[in-house]
Amino acid sequence: MTDSKHSTRAFRRTKLASLVALALVHMGASAADSLPNAEGAASAVATVVVSAKAGAYRADESAKGSASSVAPTQASLQASEPQSIITREFIELSVAPTAEYSRVVNIAPSMSGDSANGPGLSETKTTMRGFGDDQYNVTFDGIPWGDTNNPAHHSTSFFPASVIGGAVVERGPGMASNFGYATFGGSINLYSKQASKTPSASVFGSVGTWGTALLGGAYESGRLRDYGNATVQLNYQHLKSDGYLTGNSIKSDNYFIKFQRAIGADTLATVVATDNEIKYVQPDNSKGPTLAQIAQFGRNYSLNDDPTSFNYTGYNHTSKHTDFSYLRLETSWGDGLNSDNQLYTYAYDNQTISSTDPTGATLPGTKAGAPGNKDIPGIDKQNKYRAYGDIFKLSKQFGNSTGRAGFWYEYSDTDRHQYDLDLTLNVRDPRETKPTPVTFPSVLFDQQSTIRNFQPFVEFEWAATDSLTVTPGVKAVRITRAVDADVNQTTRLPQHTSVDYHATLPFLTANQRLGADLALYAQYAKGFQIPDLKSFYIADPTRNSSDPQLSTNYQLGVVGKKDVLTWDVDAYRIDFTNKYVSNGLGGTAAAYVNIGGVTYKGVEGQLTWAVGNGVALYVNGSSNKATANDTGKTISGSPDMTAALGALYNAGPWSASLIYKRTGEVRQVDFDPAKPAAYDQYLTPAYGNTDLSVAYRFQHPGAGIKTLKLQFNVFNLFNGQQVVSISPGKTAAFDQYISQAPRSVQLSLKADF
Repeated sequence: MTDSKHSTRAFRRTKLASLVALALVHMGASAADSLPNAEGAASAVATVVVSAKAGAYRADESAKGSASSVAPTQASLQASEPQSIITREFIELSVAPTAEYSRVVNIAPSMSGDSANGPGLSETKTTMRGFGDDQYNVTFDGIPWGDTNNPAHHSTSFFPASVIGGAVVERGPGMASNFGYATFGGSINLYSKQASKTPSASVFGSVGTWGTALLGGAYESGRLRDYGNATVQLNYQHLKSDGYLTGNSIKSDNYFIKFQRAIGADTLATVVATDNEIKYVQPDNSKGPTLAQIAQFGRNYSLNDDPTSFNYTGYNHTSKHTDFSYLRLETSWGDGLNSDNQLYTYAYDNQTISSTDPTGATLPGTKAGAPGNKDIPGIDKQNKYRAYGDIFKLSKQFGNSTGRAGFWYEYSDTDRHQYDLDLTLNVRDPRETKPTPVTFPSVLFDQQSTIRNFQPFVEFEWAATDSLTVTPGVKAVRITRAVDADVNQTTRLPQHTSVDYHATLPFLTANQRLGADLALYAQYAKGFQIPDLKSFYIADPTRNSSDPQLSTNYQLGVVGKKDVLTWDVDAYRIDFTNKYVSNGLGGTAAAYVNIGGVTYKGVEGQLTWAVGNGVALYVNGSSNKATANDTGKTISGSPDMTAALGALYNAGPWSASLIYKRTGEVRQVDFDPAKPAAYDQYLTPAYGNTDLSVAYRFQHPGAGIKTLKLQFNVFNLFNGQQVVSISPGKTAAFDQYISQAPRSVQLSLKADF
């Protein structure tokens, strides 16, 4: 087997590198100590960020009490594609304190997805316009992150809601300067909190249903005048819960630091580092119980206390460790020339012990045990990777126009395996030191893989007139995937090969201002998705097509903003081509080829009306259609609509929100001419969630506390328990069902000092 100690050493090296980088920034910033106000360095490089305090995306849209300042989602007048901007204020008031990013962005049009174990208590796979989780990007402070086998995301594993300063959901590939392995469907862009100008500290905590408890603290240094106006932000959060699903407990700890300081008069340095540890008790197959299990044990059945069962809690453990850090240097060189460089690394380490079949379709008896045994079979699973990257952008002002060029480079190294286990004889917690790996045939796979990615771009934001901006651009995609496996996944044969993927992606956007409060935008853009690692699970991957999946996006929208009303409407059509599928052949003839595709089209809108006296009304909606080009039928996993309706209140010490989100019906399987009945049988109807939040702020209650906020949240207020997912089994009796988590409550307290 290939020695994976290099991955462990990489974790340690990166932690050390983060500390060294922080020290270098501290030392290098000494040149700024003599500046009377280093704030000018930050303002010299105008970076677009979501404000954690202003309540809006742009300073000119942040008037207190305006529709823009209270809108749960909105678009900017500078938008070049459909977008939904979500602020820190909305997160703090209306999103569960235990949540992660999927719950934050779920409010936006065309977004859907809910946690089966309760808000933030299990991973959530969201959809955007019917695009699955691995078909759009997720970024943090502009850096794309995700799995290395396919660009999917583990929503609970990196960034809890307490460290998210805001989010922008971009429903489209963006411009040429937008990076990621799946610009195919769009991007969820998360941002860290904006540093406060004044020092503060806070302690926060929550208790709630299912034994849920959260405790944390945050610190803002404010501007440190003796250190060049540097700022330091710290955040710690501990979460534990028994969860809604039986036996599915969770415990996590997140550590976060952000440091900013001017270097000289024209450079702003930012260092961010975060570390997350999370432990689940859950099956690796977490697709829900069967109908028979629901009838006997209830909708929330998952694990039990019976050692003779596949569903024994002692056989199903997951331990994850992740980290994410970057060093960013933003420099103004004068004469309209600016540079922005982000050097980053992130890692994901998943160690899982799990039984193989929680449905009961498989009888006891293991490969790893003695012949004829009735022991419980399981797997020892590892998914461990580290990515290193750099994003460099250079911009130059030409009057009112701006030219940009740069690149994204990333290298990732992955170590994955699965081994057969006899859980009855060999129960192991993944936190313990493992014995020598078992030998073939009990090795399902032992695989190392790498990705080397280089994407240069150029674009020009042309101010054609005082009111019209046109931005053409082009990006080249150059990716090499390589597999070095002694025992490869699926084939269980040695695999040592690589495949190159290339694409050239054009972009063209336009924004036409129609006065101070109205704008039109249009977009034509190509997106792409990196081929899945499963395309290497064949005898000869060099037979595969080297063309990645592509999307061609046509989008048109209008944005309006007034003090009392912010609104936008858009229409889109997306042609997905080069669908990557198996040719269905075996042996050396097996290959993945490009055929057919899907057409996505629909309309979306969002509106906030500031009624007055602290009251605002909110509505959004989408009508979405995603049909396979070969069958003309709606594809699986694509809701036919989404909608949200809400009311918000903020006056004096009181604030409150009541928001209803509805997700339309979803086909759970694709149409198969050989099984036409299944297409209608596996259909989940529309469902809704209503969330209520009420908060009261006490000013200067004593003990040095400036503000004490008491908040009460109810999630799924009307206790809907609709089936939201069906996963077909070997036969219908072993289909698995996931339902909405029922009503839950959380009581929270936050003290600001």
